[in-house]
Amino acid sequence: TSYAATAMAIVTLEVFAGMWTNAFIVSVIGLVWVRKKTLNSNEKILLLLGCARFCFLCNSWVYYFLLIIYPDYLFVHPIFQLLDSAQTFLNCSNFWFSACLCVFYCIKIANFGNSFFIYLKIKIDRMVPWLLLGSVLFSLLIGSVAYDVIDKALQNNLNVTCQGRIWKASLRLDQHFFPNYFIIGFGYAASFSAVICSALLLLFSLWRHKRNMQTNSMKDLSMDAHIKAMKFILSFFIMYSIHFLSLILTIIYSMKNENDDIFLIYLIQNAFPGFHSLILIFSNPNLEKRLLGIMACVKCKVCLKR
Repeated sequence: TSYAATAMAIVTLEVFAGMWTNAFIVSVIGLVWVRKKTLNSNEKILLLLGCARFCFLCNSWVYYFLLIIYPDYLFVHPIFQLLDSAQTFLNCSNFWFSACLCVFYCIKIANFGNSFFIYLKIKIDRMVPWLLLGSVLFSLLIGSVAYDVIDKALQNNLNVTCQGRIWKASLRLDQHFFPNYFIIGFGYAASFSAVICSALLLLFSLWRHKRNMQTNSMKDLSMDAHIKAMKFILSFFIMYSIHFLSLILTIIYSMKNENDDIFLIYLIQNAFPGFHSLILIFSNPNLEKRLLGIMACVKCKVCLKR
């Protein structure tokens, strides 16, 4: 139908734009890794974040492709369970890696005289691999629980997909997935709390630093670092809030079986990985330089062809 074709076209454009953005981040940092044989903590987080978001968007495209074009194949055991649990795992990883990046920026840039904070500032580079490993293990646990919840829900509703429109049937199944939404929401809320704490600490550190530097008219590099970090964390905070709100709306609309509204919310959720990664590119001098270089080369080739 025309609705299915339009929906699939929109999803494809959105997903592949996000995949390209995250593939760019992964490729640039991968080349740095090959050349230097090592990565700093910031690059490690960005590399894993880019990989998680790329895989998330790939999984999302396959899910919507089956749901819209070949719905009969989606509910063949255990395809739906695997796709949905993988989506949960990758989405949770995405948010926890982003939270690790916010915490890293906060500890590196904020200035506090507390001995524990000073200890964290010294040890943060050694802690980053463990934070990333913990994020993966926690996300894997959430994904495993989600698989179990979805599998039990489908077993209790085997007849719901036998006849009728699969799109409506799949959305009605969401009514039985409330425990799954609760689990995902808990994972988001925990990482969101880390982002909020990082933003508040960095804001307080910026306020203290500005107050101490009021008599100094010279340009202060620490102040610039504070402001750049605040812009990054606040941008993530705003988009994270929109994404978290979309999750709540998904639960509400799935209970009311309002299909069109849920599809629009899914589009918002899939826009987050690509749009936020674009902000990451322009907030990182190395990534921004590479992107602008590529754009300049493309522009030159277009001009030469003319």
